[in-house]
Amino acid sequence: MAIQDRFSLRNLYLYLVCLITLVISIFAAVNVVRSAAELLYPEPGYYVKLPMEEPDMGADQQQRLERAARAAQQRQAVLGLISSGALLLIAGPVYAYHWRRIQAELPSRSAPPEGSQPPPA
Repeated sequence: MAIQDRFSLRNLYLYLVCLITLVISIFAAVNVVRSAAELLYPEPGYYVKLPMEEPDMGADQQQRLERAARAAQQRQAVLGLISSGALLLIAGPVYAYHWRRIQAELPSRSAPPEGSQPPPA
């Protein structure tokens, strides 16, 4: 196979798609791990104690605000996990398809080059 055949415009496209989807898959996998870690080990939270100047604002109101902040943090971690997982589910098969197309077009490495004689037995 000549070098021009190996690096045709079509093959360059296939290699480029493989590269892009591989990079996307790596970043998505890292984000899946990070989001899972956020779910399992949430940030302790940095809550500002509200001044108790208002008579109707008590400890119960403060606890509700802290629970709401934790719930929002958990929701963001779940959304990040879902979006990264979906990205992996999409980019993975696209990469696999294009990589198989490249491999199918390459000549077998065990096949002798064209025009050469097989070795005597």
